[in-house]
Amino acid sequence: MHDRRPSHDHADHHANPPRGVVFVDRSARRLVREGRPDVGAGAAIGPRRGFVLPAWTRAVMHVCVVCAFLLVTGIVHAQAQKLPKLTLAGPSAAVSNALIRMVDSGALSDLAEVVEFVPWRDPDQLRVMALDGRADVLAMPTNVAANLYNRGTKLQLINVSTWGVLWLVSRDPALKSLADLRGKELAMPFRGDMPDIVLQLLAEQQGMDVRKDLQLRYVASPVDAMQLLVMRRVDHALLAEPAASMALRKTGSFPLSVIAPELHRSVDLQQEWGRVFARAARIPQAGIAVMGALRERPELVARIEAEYARSLAWCKDNAEACGKAVAARIDLLSPEAVTDSIAVSQLEAVSVADARAELEFMFGRLVAKNPALVGGKLPDEGFYAGAKKR
Repeated sequence: MHDRRPSHDHADHHANPPRGVVFVDRSARRLVREGRPDVGAGAAIGPRRGFVLPAWTRAVMHVCVVCAFLLVTGIVHAQAQKLPKLTLAGPSAAVSNALIRMVDSGALSDLAEVVEFVPWRDPDQLRVMALDGRADVLAMPTNVAANLYNRGTKLQLINVSTWGVLWLVSRDPALKSLADLRGKELAMPFRGDMPDIVLQLLAEQQGMDVRKDLQLRYVASPVDAMQLLVMRRVDHALLAEPAASMALRKTGSFPLSVIAPELHRSVDLQQEWGRVFARAARIPQAGIAVMGALRERPELVARIEAEYARSLAWCKDNAEACGKAVAARIDLLSPEAVTDSIAVSQLEAVSVADARAELEFMFGRLVAKNPALVGGKLPDEGFYAGAKKR
């Protein structure tokens, strides 16, 4: 009798097909007949289980996922580090021009939710802002910065940007030197502040006794000194820009041009400094300092310093636009006066590392005259941004 059991060879042929033979099940044939592009004739259909990507594809996808994760977490981290508010403060003087430009241009908008400029009126308000932490970046006279630092205020000077804004403005066209002021009354803003200090240093270096040879009339602000000059209540005043340019413009315009004789820029104190001390004709008068916890964020400090330098350069290249922007923020100033002042001022953002020798020369003169002017001593390394603390 013949054995009618299925042939094992036939069954094994289907279960273990020869190498190179590919089976297509009926469902695959049906898909091909229906025109499905995802299954071609002769496509291998494996066991009915999940599709497995090739190893190289899985590797690429893994890298993409990791990169996406790092990007998202980086953005979240950056947003978490963004400050809620950044307050920049300065006087109605040339040192504030770049700060105002930084705010108006949005130069620091990626660092803080709100970036604002707040003017300070006088040295007393400046000191209150510094001591109470009301500003993150403060423009101020360099000697005031040293004084505050030596008295314990948490600040660092990051640059010097104002090198020449002091002028003697006079009705006397013949007045050409400080010696010509002997016996004359001079309006002086801010007793003990930078203009007063520089005048006294220069006068004493030339053998003058300030108390005996000069009649100093101290007033509350540069604008007050300018007003006395314009209204003919004094004939001479020591003014910082842009107050000097404002005084000259006011007396050159109607009706003041009729009642007030013409004013003159009589003595450039920067030139006097260079001549008397045999140095470059510039004085490290003012710069910007970072306050409080901001000192511990070197990446932010570097960014602020760079943006200030860029903004100052913009103001010098666009004096008229800068004048309008500054006058819009500081009511006491006129656009024309600010524009005029930029043309005659020495404005250059110099890092404290590069300005340190000139700062310490001036501080040394102040210590010799009256140590209290800089808080009793030369400031140490911690005063200078970027320097190692002792």
